[in-house]
Amino acid sequence: MTRSTIELTPTVEDRRIARHAAAAIVLTVAEAAIPLPLPGVKPGLANIVTLVVLARWGWREAVWVSLLRVLAGSLLLGQFLAPGFFLSLSGAVASLLVLGLAMHLPRRWFGPVSQSILAAFAHIGAQLVVARLWLVPHDGVFYLLPVFALAAVVFGLVNGLVAARLLGELGPLPKGEGSPDGKGAAK
Repeated sequence: MTRSTIELTPTVEDRRIARHAAAAIVLTVAEAAIPLPLPGVKPGLANIVTLVVLARWGWREAVWVSLLRVLAGSLLLGQFLAPGFFLSLSGAVASLLVLGLAMHLPRRWFGPVSQSILAAFAHIGAQLVVARLWLVPHDGVFYLLPVFALAAVVFGLVNGLVAARLLGELGPLPKGEGSPDGKGAAK
C-alpha cells in the first residue's frame, strides 16, 4: 500500500487573507460582548477590516475576509446555522455586492466613508428582508426601518472614518505588494 500526501503551500495572499480574517473575527467576537439596546443593531466593527482590505487588495480578498469572518465568527459564538448566522451572511453578501459596485464609482466623491455607509444600508436591508421572509412573516418588521437606517448612517460613518484614517496611516503599498492595480497604490 502506497501513501499519498497532499501538500498545500499557502501563498502570501493566503496568509494576508488569514491575518485580516483573524482580525475581523476578533472584532466580531469582541462586539458580541457589547450590550445592545436593540437586537440587530451592532456597530459592525469588523467591516473596518473589510474596507481596508477592499481599498488595498481589492474586492476578491475583501470577499474572502468577510465570508471567513461570518463563518468563523458564527462557529465561535455558537450561532452557526442559527437565524443569526443567516442574517449575518445575508447582510455580508449584500454589502459585498454593493462594495463591489461602489469601488468603481469616482474616487473623488466615493471613498471609504461613503462605501461604508452604502454597505451598512445594504447589510441592514438584506437582514430586514430575510427577517421578513423567514423569521417575522409580518410587515411590522419594517417599522424598525428608521431605527436601523439611523444606525446604518451612524455606524457606517464611524467605521468609514476609522477605515479612512487607517488607510491614510498605512499609506500606499510598495510596488509589487499585490495591490488591486498591481502598481502598489490602492485603487
